[in-house]
Amino acid sequence: MPAPTHSRPHPATTGGVDIRLPWWALALPALAFLVLFALILNPSDAHAASGDPAITRLLERAQQLLAR
Repeated sequence: MPAPTHSRPHPATTGGVDIRLPWWALALPALAFLVLFALILNPSDAHAASGDPAITRLLERAQQLLAR
């Protein structure tokens, strides 16, 4: 006895998709790119963070313990 086959109720549409992005969806990545590009062009503005010696010692100790 053959099993009944079911057809799709609605065929898939092949038309174009209308997607609207908010203005900030394009503006924020562009702004981030420009800021990073400016840092590359003028690296003197990018200063390294001064690390606390206690944190540095703690991280070195954790690295020593994990290396065992």
